Amino acid sequence: MADTGTLIDRPATLSTKDFNRLSRFIYDTCGIKMPEVKRTMLEARLQKRLRALGMHHFGDYCEYLFDPRGMEQELVHMLDMVTTNKTDFFREPDHFDYLTQTVLPDWCHRHPTGTLSIWSAGCSSGEEPYTLSMVLTEFAERNPGFDFKILATDISTRVLDKAKAAIYQESQAEPIPMFLKKKYLLRSKDHSSGLVRIVPELREKVRFQRLNFMDDDFGLREQMDIIFCRNVIIYFDRPTQERLLQRFHRQMKPGGFIFMGHSETLSGLDVALASVFPTVYRKMR
Repeated sequence: MADTGTLIDRPATLSTKDFNRLSRFIYDTCGIKMPEVKRTMLEARLQKRLRALGMHHFGDYCEYLFDPRGMEQELVHMLDMVTTNKTDFFREPDHFDYLTQTVLPDWCHRHPTGTLSIWSAGCSSGEEPYTLSMVLTEFAERNPGFDFKILATDISTRVLDKAKAAIYQESQAEPIPMFLKKKYLLRSKDHSSGLVRIVPELREKVRFQRLNFMDDDFGLREQMDIIFCRNVIIYFDRPTQERLLQRFHRQMKPGGFIFMGHSETLSGLDVALASVFPTVYRKMR
């Protein structure tokens, strides 16, 4: 006699029909490409949502997701599962050198007073905006009168919750220079936990917000002096990249800068941004 319990517990299989439906929806909703080669990955990631909802078939999940009630309750959870969130403290360190040695001195010369606005777009679990907060705080100590504020956004509420908590494994903090670790990291009272937390004065400089790049209007009232959007557009096709960068261009102040990932290029895209440093571009008009 068949073991029905084993059959019920067997992981669900994502059919071609359901995969095509989900991949099109993911692309339309957040611009992420989901080709056939990623079918197994999507199936594995969404298994967690099926288990959480007590479902055994992807067809049932699709019916729930595309129902108005399911769309309201499940959309954020589904996007949390399918988005890739990989980041590190001081990732691509030459960007921070260029920021402090070239961009910030020029900004201070042009703005003797005022507050620098910087946007970490696709901030994941917070390592990038907190790195920026460290670097900018250090610069402010050497340049009296300089002030800044950081907006950090992501589509995933799961990683935003982690970013707001600002608690990391000590191994994650290894790229941070030792003098900055001593200054800006708090160790857990339970040293065996291996956890550290960003100090309050850095956390206070960062405002976290959920944002979908595919929204026609980012919903941001102010223009930015600097945008960090690194290793994000690689997940989009070229037409989507161009539309997104045109929106970034509109969100930047004249003369503003955008920092991209080292695997990304603006070559062939119709965007009025000029290269000033490897994967750093400036708004020219």
